[in-house]
Amino acid sequence: MDIARYLGTIELLCAADFPAEHGGTDVGTGGPGYHVAALQTSGDFWEDDGTDRERSEEQYEADRDGLSEGLTRRWGPPQVLSLVGVLVRAESGEDIPEPWASLSAHVPDLHLWRSPETDRWVALGVSQWNRELPFQLLALVTDIDPP
Repeated sequence: MDIARYLGTIELLCAADFPAEHGGTDVGTGGPGYHVAALQTSGDFWEDDGTDRERSEEQYEADRDGLSEGLTRRWGPPQVLSLVGVLVRAESGEDIPEPWASLSAHVPDLHLWRSPETDRWVALGVSQWNRELPFQLLALVTDIDPP
């Protein structure tokens, strides 16, 4: 893991304008009020007996925690935000704003800070859409308050 590069990506996203429309970007996805960057992505697990998947999950969580240490030195300890309740609310028909609605479908929790320099939310999470699909270490920068 290249912590310095990932912190640099987060810095760039904190300073960048948000896209006018929802869609792909150079580092992931974005839309009005948010950027989501895929910092790293594992291989898939279609032929896995569960061992590689478990090891990858532990590694991605450790990488998130390592990157969190860099942001903690800058902004203090993160809030840990569970997105499980957000997913339940979205599935019940509540209108949850992006990027929170989409993230809740594949990221169980986030490490979350409020950048005093930009007044934007910055979050880190580990994503996996399905047991066979890759893990991703995601960074979120948004000015949309968590639901």
